[in-house]
Amino acid sequence: MATLSFYGAAGTVTGSCSMLQVGDTRFLVDCGMFQGNKTIHELNAKDFPFDAASAEFLILTHAHIDHSGLMPKLVKHGFTGPIYCTPPTADLLSFMLLDSAKIQKSNAERQNRKRARKGEDPVDPIYTEEDARKALALLRGQGYDSWFEPHPGVSVRYWNAGHMLGSASAELKFADGDNGNTMRMLFSGDLGPEEKAFHPEPTAETGFDYIVCESTYGDRDRDDYTLEKRREMLRKELVRGLSAGGNVVIPAFAVERSQELLHDIGVLLAEGALPETTVFLDSPLAKAVTEVFIKYAGSLDDVELNERQLFRDPRFRLVQDVEESKAINLITGGAIIISASGMADAGRIQHHIKNNIWRSNATILFVGYQAPGTLGYYITSGEPMVRIHGKEYLVKAEIRQLGNYSAHADQGELLDWVMERAPVAGRIFLNHGDDDAREELARLLAERGLDPEKIVLPQMDESFELIAGDARSKGRLPERAPQTELLSDWNNDYAAFIAALTLRLTDAKDDDQRRRIIAQLRKAL
Repeated sequence: MATLSFYGAAGTVTGSCSMLQVGDTRFLVDCGMFQGNKTIHELNAKDFPFDAASAEFLILTHAHIDHSGLMPKLVKHGFTGPIYCTPPTADLLSFMLLDSAKIQKSNAERQNRKRARKGEDPVDPIYTEEDARKALALLRGQGYDSWFEPHPGVSVRYWNAGHMLGSASAELKFADGDNGNTMRMLFSGDLGPEEKAFHPEPTAETGFDYIVCESTYGDRDRDDYTLEKRREMLRKELVRGLSAGGNVVIPAFAVERSQELLHDIGVLLAEGALPETTVFLDSPLAKAVTEVFIKYAGSLDDVELNERQLFRDPRFRLVQDVEESKAINLITGGAIIISASGMADAGRIQHHIKNNIWRSNATILFVGYQAPGTLGYYITSGEPMVRIHGKEYLVKAEIRQLGNYSAHADQGELLDWVMERAPVAGRIFLNHGDDDAREELARLLAERGLDPEKIVLPQMDESFELIAGDARSKGRLPERAPQTELLSDWNNDYAAFIAALTLRLTDAKDDDQRRRIIAQLRKAL
């Protein structure tokens, strides 16, 4: 008998973490950080809902922080086992985990300044650089398509997931109790789209007892496109933005998305298809990750530039230090500025947005998913004013979106991937998705002929007993955060209210009207 528990990315798209108990053996698949609004972010500081020291090993699907970012905390709380991943994932993590540790330190310092003013006790960072280094020392590289045995009786094989450099789906085999049968299980990890630069389409075996499949885009289908068509759409956006006379600011994830953009912009520049411009990649992490991509350039698919040209156009500026980053803010037009994070919820990108979003000749171009509660979500939702670093900014810049740079499979591609894994003897668990996305994907899978009783939408901290092709819920642990607050919490409501109030007061015809508005609000207190 085995038990499967979902400790993250169930009803949300972040914090991926599952635990399997097979007999007396307990292990984890991913251990990711929660990202989004303040309520969901606070989950990172809370205790794990399990004993970290009890996990004997960890199977990591890929390097993205929402799948790997709490591994140093896991080590801090007693985990000492090996962490298995692909070699490119290990190389990426050597930069990403240390970068994340620096962010935790910075966040704690900023929080403690506020707490000190209130007379409150200081808080510790979620983890330190030393914790990150200890986690890195536990990494064990494993290639695709080959079985390895992390524990007697448990075998694992990685399949290409097509999501990012080194991403994998994890196939598991283990004994089904005392009956002598072998149970086969597949964790999709994050799946990439069919049209994706650098990586082939995701693949895996067929005929599983259980599948755990991501559902990020379970409720949306992108228009069909080729990489050439995608690059042409990017060209049009960049030409339109630069022709307006302002900067084009692109929030982009430091890993994979930034490198795809550099590749496509590099091709366009080489073809003379863009106005003369300087392209800034303002992210120390993205700069380091780009060097990892150069290391693996020979194994990348769909690359239009040779290894000498890739990411090395003389018009590229890969920015490292803070002073150089600040200098970019003095540029009022004619530059392409790529910076992390991709959802504009932290990092240097917020400085670039607040310096450009009020300029009518500027463009903010989003090229990825914007989780509810993030700054990127509110900007793309059409808010006329947004709050950044405690100040309100009118949105006068042109707000544009390109959906074809997503690293996630869309609805149709997810459906195809699941159906191609058939038959599934037991259950299909849909995780790593908002409830609307999971419910729609489940409905469509049923329309394609799967038994709806076999499709399970696990909740956060819910466990299932896996017995003879069945899955029986063992219930949930006490709620760590209200489910309704995971998408949008009161902090989001407050920021939106302050922005709306500021706009209303600004638009009032005179001071008397402003006083009346304030008086009405006071009556409501």
